[in-house]
Amino acid sequence: MLVGYPFMTVNPRTFRKTLGCFPTGVTVVTTLDQAGAPVGVTVSSFTSLSLEPPLVLFCLDSRNPNLGAFQAAGHFAVNVLRQEQRELSIRFASRLEDKWKGVTWEAGALGSPLLPGCLATLECRLSAIHEGGDHQIIIGQVEGLEHAQGGQPLLYFRGAYTDFGCTAPLA
Repeated sequence: MLVGYPFMTVNPRTFRKTLGCFPTGVTVVTTLDQAGAPVGVTVSSFTSLSLEPPLVLFCLDSRNPNLGAFQAAGHFAVNVLRQEQRELSIRFASRLEDKWKGVTWEAGALGSPLLPGCLATLECRLSAIHEGGDHQIIIGQVEGLEHAQGGQPLLYFRGAYTDFGCTAPLA
């Protein structure tokens, strides 16, 4: 038996505001479509899943027009944005027709676009996709990764980009 709140209907707007109290990093997840063109979306619902094997996941709205590319490609890259890359986040979150215009990138070992200057990149082979309400949970096995020695992450908190003013130690 559950102890706590009685069963209630959760208002979606209140739910979103409440979840906004949890600060997240910002990524641009990329792949290639069936024609070989780059595809990218801004994602803050990204996390590690397992160390053995090394798995990560991100969640994508089931209505996202790029979902099919991620389902078909078999690979993707997670580009963890730096604080200075806010414009990239905005660009890939937008509905621009050509999000890649003027954006430089290079193909990773699996083919997915890697954005220059990111805090970290992870190249993943698609492992599984699961339905999760109105989103798809996309799991990838990490095949390659790298990270910068310094820099601050782009953070999102309460519906806005933010800076917590902390300086993380170099790793």
